Amino acid sequence: MKLPLQVVFRDVAKSDALDAAIRQHAAKLDLFSNHIMSCRVTVEPSSKHKQQGNVYSVHIDVKLPGKEISSSHGHDREDVYVAVRDAFDAVKRQVEEHVRKERGQTKLHEPVVQGQVLRLFEEGYGFIGDADGNEYYFDRANLVHPSFEKLEVGATVEFLAEVAAQGRQAKRVSGAKSPVA
Repeated sequence: MKLPLQVVFRDVAKSDALDAAIRQHAAKLDLFSNHIMSCRVTVEPSSKHKQQGNVYSVHIDVKLPGKEISSSHGHDREDVYVAVRDAFDAVKRQVEEHVRKERGQTKLHEPVVQGQVLRLFEEGYGFIGDADGNEYYFDRANLVHPSFEKLEVGATVEFLAEVAAQGRQAKRVSGAKSPVA
């Protein structure tokens, strides 16, 4: 950052640990883009919630050459550290998009894979096989449509293939528009 990070605590007691956490998030953001001119972080109690316990709102404003980025809304959370993390995540995505546009890059979308449901389990998960013989794990939360209860073994589906630490996984599973070749 060209200018020092500004951290403002409004009606919130200043905490060295929280200040250090904010500075750590800002340093990671600065490593991602060396064009950041300034960054201002404001931590305050949320005015939207009138309930027991504290709810915190975190706003971040980042200035880049020719562009100002801010968290579009307060990130209201009961845990101030979670609010800080969520606010920085939102700003990071916007900075990434700005850097990508500056470089003339377009965001790449994962290719859709077709496969057939191989096995379903009552606990709410199953496996899909693709044309190459690979198997992908999926669970109820990964289904777009139909619902898990309406899915049948042998049904043709489309999904986004992902390789995770646990193995191949199918995300955004939905009924296919055309049969598997």
